Amino acid sequence: MSSTEPNTNFDPSPFLSSLPQGGAALVIGASGGIGSAFMGHLRENKQFSHVLGLSRSSHPALDLSSEATIAAAADTIRQSGQVPRLIILATGMLHKGVIQPEKGWRDLDPDAMARSFAVNTIGPALVMKHFLPLLPREGKSVFAALSAKVGSIGDNRLGGWHSYRASKAALNQMIRTMSIELHRRAPEALCVSLHPGTVATRMSAPFTKSGLNSLSPEESALRLLQVVDQLTPEQTGGFFDYRGEALPW
Repeated sequence: MSSTEPNTNFDPSPFLSSLPQGGAALVIGASGGIGSAFMGHLRENKQFSHVLGLSRSSHPALDLSSEATIAAAADTIRQSGQVPRLIILATGMLHKGVIQPEKGWRDLDPDAMARSFAVNTIGPALVMKHFLPLLPREGKSVFAALSAKVGSIGDNRLGGWHSYRASKAALNQMIRTMSIELHRRAPEALCVSLHPGTVATRMSAPFTKSGLNSLSPEESALRLLQVVDQLTPEQTGGFFDYRGEALPW
């Protein structure tokens, strides 16, 4: 996102009317900055009969590092009889404690790399394993995972941030692969990666350049929901930014 792009004037028009009325919307990672913004918009929208947020502190709890909690949360949704029409995976890790984005190859650490892949790739893959089967077989439904433009191999011109870039690129491959399997089961369902832009959250704060216009979590979430509304089943498996533009792999 360029420093000259405005971030205050966005279209507040209705969204998600392309999804059948009713059903449930799920936000995984609902306690985070963008996740909580998704929750707010979805509750205001009134498109869904239920809007549910899942995180490590929710009931049921969902921890990306524990497949047992992922499976249990999915089973709870299944047993409730609520049929998800929209599942948003709003999770990710750029830095945590001593784990920081690498500036060069000298900074590579196997434990930090493993943690990045656990949160950004393996955990989301297990979420898809257990939650994609909850999507209905008929009618439009969407599973959307937050990725990052820096995960684009074709767009990588600066280098650095090796583990984060690679783990998000791997997530995009998982999304693409899962979308093919999902299409065989539910032809109108979509499984996509979304780039939220530069968002003013705790995750990005240490790495946002001074003077760079960033999106608020509320604006980013709304724009992404509008993108989801416009996507068609033929676009499943794609990688899109908050403006609806397709990004290179």
